[in-house]
Amino acid sequence: MGNCIPVTPGILETRDSLDLAEIMDFSSFYDDSDSNDTFVDYDAAPCHNHFCPLFQRVAPPFLAATCAAAALGTGALLVALAKRPQAWRWPQSRALVAQLALGTALFAALLPALAAGIGWGWHLGTGPCRLTYLLWHWSLFAQALLVASGSCGTAWARWDPRSRRLAVALWAVALLLATPAALVSGVAAGTSCVRRSVDILAPVYLLHLTLCLCLLLLLPAGLLLAALAVPRLRANWTAGAGLSWLFLGLWVPYGAGLAGEFLLQARLLEPTCGSFERFDFALGLSEGLGVLHCGLGPLALLLAWRCRRGAGGAGGC
Repeated sequence: MGNCIPVTPGILETRDSLDLAEIMDFSSFYDDSDSNDTFVDYDAAPCHNHFCPLFQRVAPPFLAATCAAAALGTGALLVALAKRPQAWRWPQSRALVAQLALGTALFAALLPALAAGIGWGWHLGTGPCRLTYLLWHWSLFAQALLVASGSCGTAWARWDPRSRRLAVALWAVALLLATPAALVSGVAAGTSCVRRSVDILAPVYLLHLTLCLCLLLLLPAGLLLAALAVPRLRANWTAGAGLSWLFLGLWVPYGAGLAGEFLLQARLLEPTCGSFERFDFALGLSEGLGVLHCGLGPLALLLAWRCRRGAGGAGGC
């Protein structure tokens, strides 16, 4: 959502290895000669990045509003699941929707801490920072795997021993895949919990980047091709399974942004002041779009459920 570290007047520099594309709080270089602009050292002429002041004003209220919407939507979804469990049938089965709601709730629960870290600086230390990013990516990856498994079969049609074993395995795999995210995160300049505190070419970061690209770019592309090629999967899509793809659709631009970050940081694309600032805005917007999934996802599932009930009872949504 931005490329900036919240700073106080006494903090004017950060490490060179943290100069771009830190999720939520990106590392930048500040120049106290101009309180309205941000000085960023991109190994070029001095750059004034106007994205950072905008990010620090907009991100905290945006995250707070998204968290509130997610809490209301997820709460309503859980109430609907509890009051009418028999009404949730495949492809929006109760087992699948309940796990998606759990993932959404876990993701939304982290937003207040991140909003406070952006607005007032991160003061909880490295351990909680890494735990935050571990849980963040655990939720993200688990939801991606849930959507994929729900699109490719009927494993979640019933909550039986087989589906319970699948659920345990899926969440365990998601946790394992999220572990590199914790290893590459850290605290920069003592005031910001950043996604990447290691070099862009560090093996652990390359592993993390590969996992993100596989789950946020290659997985949606593969599912889309499969749905177009396989009639059974296409039938699931028309029956409503495609609605859960809202999650993947909202995060695809961010996956592309991560690929762009790597190309810029690895100097595979020409790094200029203009390219970095345009990339800041693009990556910030794409991450904000992805964060919206925790507010829009539960509402979309509720709307689809009510439409299906209306179609069955009165012939329409």
